[in-house]
Amino acid sequence: MILSRRSLLSLFAGAGLSGCSAVAAVSRASDPLDTFTLSPLQPEGARSGGTGHLVVELPTSAGELSTDRILIKVSPRQAEYLPDARWSEPTPSMVQSLLVNSLLNRGGFQLVSRVGAGLSPDHTLMSEIQAFQAELTGEKLAAAQIRILVQITVIRESDREIAGTRAFGGIASVDSDSTAALIAGLDVAMQTVLADATAWVRSVT
Repeated sequence: MILSRRSLLSLFAGAGLSGCSAVAAVSRASDPLDTFTLSPLQPEGARSGGTGHLVVELPTSAGELSTDRILIKVSPRQAEYLPDARWSEPTPSMVQSLLVNSLLNRGGFQLVSRVGAGLSPDHTLMSEIQAFQAELTGEKLAAAQIRILVQITVIRESDREIAGTRAFGGIASVDSDSTAALIAGLDVAMQTVLADATAWVRSVT
């Protein structure tokens, strides 16, 4: 019998009711996990030097996303993590890296960094990750919807005023709940967020 990801996660959750589940959980926690990352926007042709300095601060997020585990929602109120995979770094750090590299490749800035690097930036980008997950909540057992939502605020450093604030979302549907399909769907949704956010940041700076 082949079990869907939804069924497997339900079995893992149900195992918590058995007397030996704690030992099994410790054993699973010690197993090595496959490591994944997502792709930043690539340059469109030769990247020019650009102008201005933008600092991208570490995004904030809810506690369930402040980890390198890949979040899965098996119901609107129940969150799990993929048992066999993780991100290459905690989700906020990975999103920060994706924003830095995407804005450097397509944002038209001379410098995009995580810290001031001893220089006074022209703008600072702050963000909050509001959703970054696969949702196994549809009618099809082997299907999933990917949802990413990032709120971005750009601060103009010359007068410390808000240059703009906006939420950027990406949605993708996948026909399989395999790890490879979920990661590919997350990459598609993140590409949408990065493309829209980069164009918008460029327009307000």
